[in-house]
Amino acid sequence: MTYKAPVDEIRFALMQEAGFERLIANGKYEDLSDDLIDAILDEAAKLADNVIAPISWDGDQKGAQLGPDGVTVPESFKQAYKQYVEGGWPTLAAPVEYGGQGLPLALSNAVTEMMNANIGFQLCPMLSNGGMEALAAHASEEQKQKYLHKVVSGEWSATMNLTESHAGSDVGNIRAKAEPQDDGSYKITGTKIYITYGDHDMAENIIHLVLARTPNAPEGTKGISLFLVPKFFVNDDGSLGARNDAKCIGLEEKMGIHASPTCVMAFGEEGGATGWLIGAENRGMACMFTMMNNARLHVGLQGVGVAERATQHALAYALERKQGRKPGAGKDDNEAVEIIHHPDVRRMLMTMRALTDAARGICYENGVAADLAHSENDEAARARNDLLTPLSKAFSTDIANEVAAIGVQVHGGMGFIEETGAAQHARDARILTIYEGTNGIQALDLVGRKLPLGNGSVVADYIGEMRETAEVCRQSNNPVLVDIADKLGDAIATLEETTEWLMKDGKPMDVLAGATPYLRLFALTAGGHYLARGAYAVTQQAVNPQFAQRKMATAQFFAHNLLSQCSGLATSVKAGNDMLDDIGLEALAS
Repeated sequence: MTYKAPVDEIRFALMQEAGFERLIANGKYEDLSDDLIDAILDEAAKLADNVIAPISWDGDQKGAQLGPDGVTVPESFKQAYKQYVEGGWPTLAAPVEYGGQGLPLALSNAVTEMMNANIGFQLCPMLSNGGMEALAAHASEEQKQKYLHKVVSGEWSATMNLTESHAGSDVGNIRAKAEPQDDGSYKITGTKIYITYGDHDMAENIIHLVLARTPNAPEGTKGISLFLVPKFFVNDDGSLGARNDAKCIGLEEKMGIHASPTCVMAFGEEGGATGWLIGAENRGMACMFTMMNNARLHVGLQGVGVAERATQHALAYALERKQGRKPGAGKDDNEAVEIIHHPDVRRMLMTMRALTDAARGICYENGVAADLAHSENDEAARARNDLLTPLSKAFSTDIANEVAAIGVQVHGGMGFIEETGAAQHARDARILTIYEGTNGIQALDLVGRKLPLGNGSVVADYIGEMRETAEVCRQSNNPVLVDIADKLGDAIATLEETTEWLMKDGKPMDVLAGATPYLRLFALTAGGHYLARGAYAVTQQAVNPQFAQRKMATAQFFAHNLLSQCSGLATSVKAGNDMLDDIGLEALAS
């Protein structure tokens, strides 16, 4: 399957659309030169192009296997992971004091996008990165010294153990138990499901982060604690000891990401797994949210990675597949032409490209905001990070499914045949809207928690920045930019008016009913904002003319074909809950 890391697009989005230069300006990353950034992106591209992406099909066909000694993954994955670790890629944004390179998250995100050309592989580093974040923020110094170095290096991986069969998104209903022991440890018992890379043979050890309840803990989420449960115990000298009572007892059969083992994990089948408390008792959700917030942005990057690969795949096919006469050909000209000559195919390809580029812009700015919040303790940046996270997760994964589906359509009947590989993108992408908080939950988070930030000032400031982008384009006197500005301005006005309605006039149930179309409206406007930034940037600097033309065309296409949806989405937001109530549960069930 065709994939070449879009280094030029990635570098441009990072520097010109997401404002990466702000991280250089603050002085923390003063040693991060343009040459070093280029070197990192170029080397990551080599690994993605030559090692990670090519094994996606092998992983899909062979899948993970559960045997008497645990879970095994395809040999190609083990070899790729070895190269990934030896290259130091897990360490990019990790703390220097624990063996990391201390580089910006935004730069690490750009690398992550490339690796997400094979999300079945990248899921393992993604979970480990989240575990690293949680340990760095909440573990004791003793725990950090004992476990964190190896997680940072990638020699050990990490997992997130939340879900139980009766408790999915409703985490407060978990039943896993943690009994305190005289030596300060806890005996963990319970079963967790849907545990990504809960067991595998790529890393030497696996550090499970497990949510459980201590005796007499309060009900709901207030009574949940977080525990560190290693697959193998770690001796004082750092060597691995005996196996802990934490085992995979089943693998889920999934429609996609076959190489990624999705495990049913049993803790305590032989008396109890030994774990250690992270942070304070009953503060597990606060600790886990560190991991979850990180994971939500990374899932958004998974969406961008899948969408990019599906787009490249469809484009390569459209350039080769001959079908039908060239539009406008004479009646005697019966020569078949490549399908890219057909306007509807070009429309589909442009839709794929425009949605992918828009999602990339949102995710990359999200990463920059996270870096600024961390490096400068910048409250405004922290609020911007909070605002953008549900957009990154939900919009990028929604469009991954849309783009992958369009990719199948570009292939026609061959898209439904597994041998082309187009179907794998669609199968792999489907999970992205579900895990790490469904996209419906992200929409509720946006309208319920994020819009009220700063009494509405956070979203108002962001809308103000969008308006500045439109005005800069309008004042350029470039006819294409002026056209983009007009369409973007209309979308911004619609977003602003709809936001005001939600915050001031919408009834609680109406707000909930309109949350999902509102998130789409917000994300489309934000995506148009980043594409307009990029279109303006290529008129202000010397860039490859073909690249400049592509950026201008993509932004203009997005403005006309996708921003035009905003008014309809605003209508959907304001339709309210009454219509849903009028239908009635009985009618739905009949």
